[in-house]
Amino acid sequence: MRRLNSGNLLAKLVLTGVLTLMSISCSQSGGEKTITLDFWAFGAEGDKVREFVTEFEAENPGVHVIAQNIPWTAAHEKLLTAYAGNSLPDICQLGNTWIPEFVVLNALEDLDQRLDSSINISPDSYFSGIWETNRIEENLYGIPWYVDTRVLFYRRDLLAKIGWERPPETWDEMLEISRLLIKGGHSKYGIILPLNEWSVPIVLGIQQGSEILREQASFGAFSGAEFLRGLEIYDQFFQEGLAPKGMTEVNNVYQGFQEAIFAMYISGPWNIGEMTRRLPAEMQDDWDTAPLPALRAEEYPGLSLAGGSSLVIFRSSKHKDIAWDWIEYLSRPDVQSEFYRQTGDLPGRLESWTSMALSGKRPTAAFFRQLESVKKTPQVPEWEQIAMKMQQYLEYVVFGQWTAKEAMDLLDKDVNKILEKRRWLLSRDK
Repeated sequence: MRRLNSGNLLAKLVLTGVLTLMSISCSQSGGEKTITLDFWAFGAEGDKVREFVTEFEAENPGVHVIAQNIPWTAAHEKLLTAYAGNSLPDICQLGNTWIPEFVVLNALEDLDQRLDSSINISPDSYFSGIWETNRIEENLYGIPWYVDTRVLFYRRDLLAKIGWERPPETWDEMLEISRLLIKGGHSKYGIILPLNEWSVPIVLGIQQGSEILREQASFGAFSGAEFLRGLEIYDQFFQEGLAPKGMTEVNNVYQGFQEAIFAMYISGPWNIGEMTRRLPAEMQDDWDTAPLPALRAEEYPGLSLAGGSSLVIFRSSKHKDIAWDWIEYLSRPDVQSEFYRQTGDLPGRLESWTSMALSGKRPTAAFFRQLESVKKTPQVPEWEQIAMKMQQYLEYVVFGQWTAKEAMDLLDKDVNKILEKRRWLLSRDK
């Protein structure tokens, strides 16, 4: 019996491995190379969007989309960490108020040229106020995915008990309705205005004509006469006992709404689903939504805030063409309609509103009307920090520690410090 030569065996194994690798390489080169597209989405959207990946991949052979779901609470920090570590995804869902921050970081791709050549996406297919939240200094950085704004949720059965067959159209009417509800024993408070939500005082400020931030958004305008007039209306609800100053009496918003602890609440579209799920079936005809009140009846509906999430492409992406194809797919009216059915997120495309008749039936009709009358928050990367600081000073006003003028003077000083770098950058551009 012949002894096997170990050297010959090793040579044969190496040769076999090389031939195998060559075979694999040839088979891959004969087909299409797989392109992997990294997409980050947040919260419920991150879960549901995965169901749309299969169809997109079928329409785009050789493309594989990895949709990563990130909790909203961790999203901002994870994005900044990824930016610092040069590990951003190709494409991402981005809250509209975050876009200015990532523009300053030079992290986002300008989408204007791609928009010009698109046959699917056009500004005319979107609410103009929402579309403008994606433009920074004339450049387009995002495409609205789903839209958001604030409207009034109210108990129409309780309003009917005091003789009101329609929602309030002015803030004076809202004050009067709140007084009548309490006086008649129909609710403990007229409205709930949580102090950890900054949208209502901002809305009142912009309705009064406040810039919020002045001189190219480089100084605070909270102590200006316009914002103070809005703040006076806001504070009146608390000082008259028409809104609770603390949340101890309303641990659960939906239970408080059901039990008539309050009859009105200013909130966003996510609460359509929550009200439908959490309120008993016999109460579903007792509540409705309405656009926000205005200062004067002839101005109804009053301005609200433009919100939602957009789809952006990061400049570091090596697959920008495919990333844009993914945006085009998610922006198709049929896809937007199906995404709404699965998530309850209001579609960005006007065609989807029409095809599903969302603009003409409750409770989405109020959102459609409101979305035609919205304004964006100041487009500065420091906005979230400024808004949080504002909440702190609002509490001082509501609890009587300072007058509105004193608190807003101090707020402007803090805001001016926050915006110091912005002023320096603006001075260099002159």
